[in-house]
Amino acid sequence: MEKRKELVVSAIENGTVIDHIPADKVFQVVKILGLTNVSTPVYVGLNVESKKYGTKGFIKVADKYFAPEDVNKIALVAPTASIIEIKGFEVINKMTVKIPEHIEKIVRCFNPNCVTNKEHDIPTKFRVKYVDDKLRLVCHYCEKYTSEENIEFI
Repeated sequence: MEKRKELVVSAIENGTVIDHIPADKVFQVVKILGLTNVSTPVYVGLNVESKKYGTKGFIKVADKYFAPEDVNKIALVAPTASIIEIKGFEVINKMTVKIPEHIEKIVRCFNPNCVTNKEHDIPTKFRVKYVDDKLRLVCHYCEKYTSEENIEFI
C-alpha cells in the first residue's frame, strides 16, 4: 500500500491565501494582520515542506482580502510571501509581496523623541534602505534608523 506524501488542507471558496511565509514568521503575520479577531475560518500551516525554502508556512483566510497597507506589513515581516486571492474556488489574483521604497502610517519610529511619537496626528513616513544586506527604515522626520528587529506596527 502506497502512503500519501502530500498535505491536504481544505480549499476556501472566497478569501486569501498567504503562502511561502518563513516558518518562524507565521505567527507574527497572524498577529500583525489581527487574524485572531476575525470570525471567518483561518487555517495555518507551519513547518510545511517546501522544495524552494526547505520549510515554509501558509495562512488561509476565508472571506477576507487584504488592503495594500496589510500587504506592506506582510512584505516587511515575510518578504518571500505570496498573496493568492480566491473567488468561487478560482484564483483571481496572485502576487509576490514586494517591500516598497517608502512606508507610511504602518510602523512606529524607533526614536522615542521623534515628532511622530510626541504628536499623534503626524503620520509616520520611512524610506526603505539596506545596510549590509539588512533592512532599515529611515524616518522622514528624525532620520533615525529602525532595524528589522525593532519594527513595531501601529
